Amino acid sequence: MFASLSKLLQRRFFTAGQMHLIERLIREHGSKHVKGYFFSFLMMGVIATTTTLSAYIMGDIVNRIFVDRNIEAMWAIGGAITAIYVAKGFATYGQQVVLTKISNNIIAESQARIFDKMLAMDISFYNARHSTEFIARQAFISQSAGSALNALVTGLGRDILTTAGLTFAMFQQDPMLASLAILIMPAAIVGVRRIGNRARRVMMTEFQGFAAILESLQETAQGIRVVKSFTLEPFMRERQIRAIQSFESAANKLSRVQARSSPLMETLAGLAVAMVVVYGGYRVIYSGAQPGNFFAFITALLLATEPAKRVARLHVDINSALLGVGMLFEFLDEPTPETEPATMPDLKIAAGRVEFADVEFSYRSGEMVLNKLSLIAEPGQTTALVGRSGGGKTTAMSMILRFYEPTAGAILIDGQDISAYSRRSLRSQIGYVGQDTFLFKGSIRDNIGFGRPGASEDEIVAAAKAAFAHDFIMSFEKGYDSPVGEQGMQLSGGQRQRISIARAFLKDAPLILLDEATSALDTESERAVQEALKTLCAGRTTIVIAHRLSTVASAERICVIEGGRVVESGRQDELLARNGVYALLHKTQFDRGLSLATSDAAAE
Repeated sequence: MFASLSKLLQRRFFTAGQMHLIERLIREHGSKHVKGYFFSFLMMGVIATTTTLSAYIMGDIVNRIFVDRNIEAMWAIGGAITAIYVAKGFATYGQQVVLTKISNNIIAESQARIFDKMLAMDISFYNARHSTEFIARQAFISQSAGSALNALVTGLGRDILTTAGLTFAMFQQDPMLASLAILIMPAAIVGVRRIGNRARRVMMTEFQGFAAILESLQETAQGIRVVKSFTLEPFMRERQIRAIQSFESAANKLSRVQARSSPLMETLAGLAVAMVVVYGGYRVIYSGAQPGNFFAFITALLLATEPAKRVARLHVDINSALLGVGMLFEFLDEPTPETEPATMPDLKIAAGRVEFADVEFSYRSGEMVLNKLSLIAEPGQTTALVGRSGGGKTTAMSMILRFYEPTAGAILIDGQDISAYSRRSLRSQIGYVGQDTFLFKGSIRDNIGFGRPGASEDEIVAAAKAAFAHDFIMSFEKGYDSPVGEQGMQLSGGQRQRISIARAFLKDAPLILLDEATSALDTESERAVQEALKTLCAGRTTIVIAHRLSTVASAERICVIEGGRVVESGRQDELLARNGVYALLHKTQFDRGLSLATSDAAAE
C-alpha cells in the first residue's frame, strides 16, 4: 500500500529530496501502523461514499418530493439521509481517533529517539551547541513526523477519495459540466506548490526564532545572579524582544504565505460554480433538463470544493511538516562516537594502576592540548595534577572517563588499554567529583542515591555522614526529602559540593577522580571534607586536580603539567628541593596568601 502511495506522489507534488523524506518516514514510522492506517482508509472510504450519496440524493429530493410531490418518497429519502449521516459520523469518529492515536505514538517514539540520540553523543557534540537546541527539537521537530503522515493519509484517503467519488457523481449527471468544472485543477495545484516551497523557507526562520527565545529564557533563569549583579536586565530584555519580534515576524509571514492559497482556490472554485450555474441553468430553461439532475450536480460540485482545496493544499501542509522531519532525520543520522558493539568486553579494575603513555589530544587542529603526556598513578595512592590554568589537567582527567579519545598514545588501567573496553564498565568503576557540582531536580536523597541506584536509606545516610553533610541536611525541615531546586540552587555552594562528595562515597568505586573537589568550601567546611576525602580515598587510586597546593601537600606523587606534558613529578618535599616550576608555584601562592593575611591583620 505504501509503495503505491510513493509512486503516486513521485513527480506529482514533491521533489526528489522531499520524496526521500516521505519514503523514509513511511518506512520507519508508517510501516509500524499499517493496520491502523488500513482501518482509517476504510473509514475514509465510508466518509467518501456517504458524501457522494448526499449529492446523489439531492436529485431525488428535488424531482420526487418537490416536483412529483411523492409523500412515500419523502419519508424514504428522510430515512436514507439519516442513515447516511449517522454512518458518516461514526466513520469520522473512528478515523479521527485512530489517526490521533497513531500520531501521538509517532510523536512519543520520535521524542524517545531524540533523547536516546542525545545520550549516545559525546561531550564534544554538546560543547559545540547550546542546550536550548535540544529543547527546541523536542518541542518543534518531534511532532513533525506524525503531522506529515497524518496529512498524507487524510489527503490521499479522505480528500482524494471524496473528491473522486463526487467527480464520478458529476460525470454521471452531466459529463460536459463535469469537464468544465475540473479544468481549473491543474492551475490550482501549480499555484499552491509554489506557495509550499515558500512556506518551507519561512518555517525555518520561525524555528530559529523559537530557539532564540528559548535560549534567552534559559540563560536568564540560570544566570539570574549575574544578570542582576551586573544590572543586565535592559540588555537581556532587548535581546529577548528581538528574538520574540523575529519569531512573530516569521509567524506572520508564514500565515500570509499559507493563506495565499485561499484567494486562489476560492476564485477558481467561484469560476467553476459560476460556469456550472450558467450552463446548467441554460439547459434546464431551454433544453428541458430535469432540475433534480442539475441540483444533484451542483451539490456534488459544492461538496467537492472543500476536499479539492485540501488536496491542492496538500503540498503546503506536508512541505511545512517535512521541514521538521528533515531536521529530525538529520539529527538522528549524526554519527555517535559513544555507540559500542554489544560484544565489547567489560573492564575489570583490580589494583587500579593508571598510566598515560605518550597521550596526545587537541580540541582544534593545530592547537595541541596534551603533548605526549606520560604519567603513572600508582595503585592505592593519591596522585595530584597541578599547574597553571590551561595546561591540560582537566582534559587529562576527562580522558580517563573517555569523554574524549586520544589522537595518539594510550591510557592504561592495570595494563589494559581503556579504549578496548566498554565505556559503561569503565565509568561504573570511577567516582568523580568535579569543580562544577551539578545536582538534578529532586530531593537530597535522590541526588545522593544517584551514586548507586537502589541503595538503602541507611547507606545513603552513611554516605552523607562520611561527607560531613548529614548535620546540615537534618537542619532542613524536610531533611533528606528537602528539594534541591534547579541545579541545586536551594543549597549553598559548599552544601552542593558535599552532596556531590556523598554521591561519590555511595558509589564506592576503586578509582577516584577529584577535580577541585573542595573549591566551593569555606575553611571550616574544607577541613571537614578533607578528612572525609581521606576516608573516601583510603586504599583507592586517587587522581586529584588542585590549584590550592595546600590541599595536595600529602599526595604520594605530584605531577606538574605545563603545555600538555609533565615537566616535574615527585613528593612535595622533593619538588620544593629542586627549586623548579613547582617551587615557583608554591612560593607565588603562599607569598600571596601571606600578603593577604598580613593585610587583613593590619586592617583589624
